[in-house]
Formats: sequence, structure tokens, C-alpha cells
Amino acid sequence: MTRRTSCGASSEWEILLACAAPDSNPRSVPKQINKLIQSDELLCLAERHGVLPLLARRVEQSETLAALMSEETRGRLREKRRAQMLSTLSLTAKLFRLTERFEEAGIEAVVVKGPTLAVQAYGDASLRQYSDLDFVMPHEAVLRAMDVMRAAGFVTQISPQVAEAGRVPGQFLFLDGGRNLIVELHTERTLRYFPRPLPLNDFFARRVRIPLDGREVPVFSPEDTLSFICVHGSKHLWERLRWIADVAALISRQKCFDWPRAVATARETGTERMVHLGLRLAMDLLNAPLPREIRAEVLADGAAGRLAEAVLHWLPSEEEVERGLFERACFRVQIRGDFLRGLRYLLRLALAPTEEDWGNNTPAARVARWTEAARRPLRLARKYRRAAP
Repeated sequence: MTRRTSCGASSEWEILLACAAPDSNPRSVPKQINKLIQSDELLCLAERHGVLPLLARRVEQSETLAALMSEETRGRLREKRRAQMLSTLSLTAKLFRLTERFEEAGIEAVVVKGPTLAVQAYGDASLRQYSDLDFVMPHEAVLRAMDVMRAAGFVTQISPQVAEAGRVPGQFLFLDGGRNLIVELHTERTLRYFPRPLPLNDFFARRVRIPLDGREVPVFSPEDTLSFICVHGSKHLWERLRWIADVAALISRQKCFDWPRAVATARETGTERMVHLGLRLAMDLLNAPLPREIRAEVLADGAAGRLAEAVLHWLPSEEEVERGLFERACFRVQIRGDFLRGLRYLLRLALAPTEEDWGNNTPAARVARWTEAARRPLRLARKYRRAAP
């Protein structure tokens, strides 16, 4: 299978694809690439797309690839890689402490993204770029979890009174005392980009424990993780190669991947097209292997194919460009399925207030829910107005 890229894609982009592909090896660097590449641009592109660890690994493995980069750039890459590995060690240690505290408090929680996804997808916690930690837990446990986080030295702008009043933020975000670490707590109610309420009890029933630095950590099953990361990628319009590489690596590394279960999870959560799009991008861009019947199902989804073409058009851009409000809205409608379901999905996302719409998060500053809902589309319009063409 030949990787598909946008017309006019740079040599640096082609190298990045070779490094991010799950079948990547020293021989997969395109033969037509030569020493005319801009190695500084390659490094910047890898950082922007969150695949610097994958680039660093391939440079270490391939003399051919290393020869394409200046000594200065290779040195900068080594330094960035070393800093990222130290960050991974620090984040993993904090993950262990928080996991233990949640367990001691009787709170069921699984770790998503971050180091655990790196292990599930790449077999190495240091092969993903991340700077925060994410936990998913039942919404009913979030008040106790907030107490645990405060006792651990974390602070948040969301008060317990706000949570008790039934307001639901996009996530319960905490900062450590030094403001160096972000921890996000998610629940079935904060994960609003899932088209249907997340069946958290079912996800928890299928959870597994994976080894991480000599310990075991609870995570969603690989099949449920696929839907989770495809929702996350779709939320952000797949604007980072990292999210596509995660999909490709996850399904490639999990040799006993239960595809019928993955299909069932996508159907139950209403994420079929999001999963189709993630798989289509992983297949077209990174040669991710798919079973024949799954490949046929993905290719049969014409709307997913059109969305993939749009992503492939803007993805290799050397500059980060924020999509405009109209473009994002069209994407949201198409990603859900048919037009009516897509429109309902878009309206729900547009009208559901988050903490950015609340203003002052004190009981004295409570604003009517309908006022908040009306204010949210206006805030989104202001947020993305500058990005409009």
C-alpha cells in the first residue's frame, strides 16, 4: 500500500510520515529524499505534530535519516528527547501517587491518554508527547475526587458548590502547587463530544490493567480506547499527526484486537463515523493494517472519505491555522452521521455551557442556564472569528 499525502507535501513531511508509520524502519524513509531537507523545519514540524519521540527513535535507528540532519539539529533533538523522557518519569510518578490516592478513597478511576496510551500503542511510555494526566471516573465520585486532589496539593477554579449545583465543566481541571502539571478529571457527563452518553459501567466492566514501570495501571480496553481516541481526534479536527499515529499504533500493536467488540462499542456510543475517519486516516496516511471486512466498511463510508480528504489537505501545513467557526461546524455535522443527527450534535455542543461561559464560579454569581446557553455560541463566534478566511 502507498501512503497518500497532500499534493506538494514537503520532504520534511514525508520523513515525518515514515517515522510515525507503525511499519516504520530505516528502509521506509522515502528514497527520493536527499540532503536538501531543512532539518530545523523537520524538528519544528515534529514538535508541532507531537511526534518528536517517534522522530528521535528513527534517527537513532537509521544512519540514513541521521545523515539528512545537521549535527546541530541532531543535538537539539537529543536534548528535547532527553527533556521529554525526564518529564515522562515525573508524570508517571505523579500518576502512581494519584492512582493510589483514588484507590484508597474507594474511587474507581482509569487513566486515559498520556503514558498509558503510549504503552498500549507503542509499548513505551516515553514514545508519546504529553504534558498532563487524564483520569475518567463516575460523575457521582467527582466530589470525593476533588477532595483527594486538594489533599494532594492541587488547586482548581471549580468550587465544590458549583459541582454540587449540577454544573458540568468541559473537564475538572487541576493544577499542582507549582503550576507545572495539569490533571484533568473526566466523567460520563463531561465527555460531551461523545454523541451519546458514555456507557461508563460497560467501559469499566471491560477495563484492563497494563504494566507501567513495574506497576499495573487500570485503563480502558484497547477496543474501547479506539473509540475514545477517535472522539478526541475528531474533537480537534485531527489537526495533529500524533492522534492519527496513536490510532495506527494501537491497532497495529494489539495483536489480539477484538474488532467485533470495537465495532459494537462504536455503534453503542454513536461514534461510527469518528472511528471510520480515524481508521481511514491511519490507513491512508500511515499504512495501518486493517482486516479485510473492516477495511471494506471504512472505505464504504463515503462521508468519512471526504472528511479524510479535508484533513489530508490541511494537515501537512507548515503553519498552524485555526479552523474557522463555519468550517468547524460543518465538520461537526458530518462527523456524526446523517444530517439531522449531525445538526442535533452540533446544537448540543454549541448550546451546552462550560466553565468558560460561567463567568465567576461562585454561588453569588449564578446566571440563568438559558442565558449561559445563549452566550456560548457568541463566545465561540468571537473565539474563531479571526480564523475565518
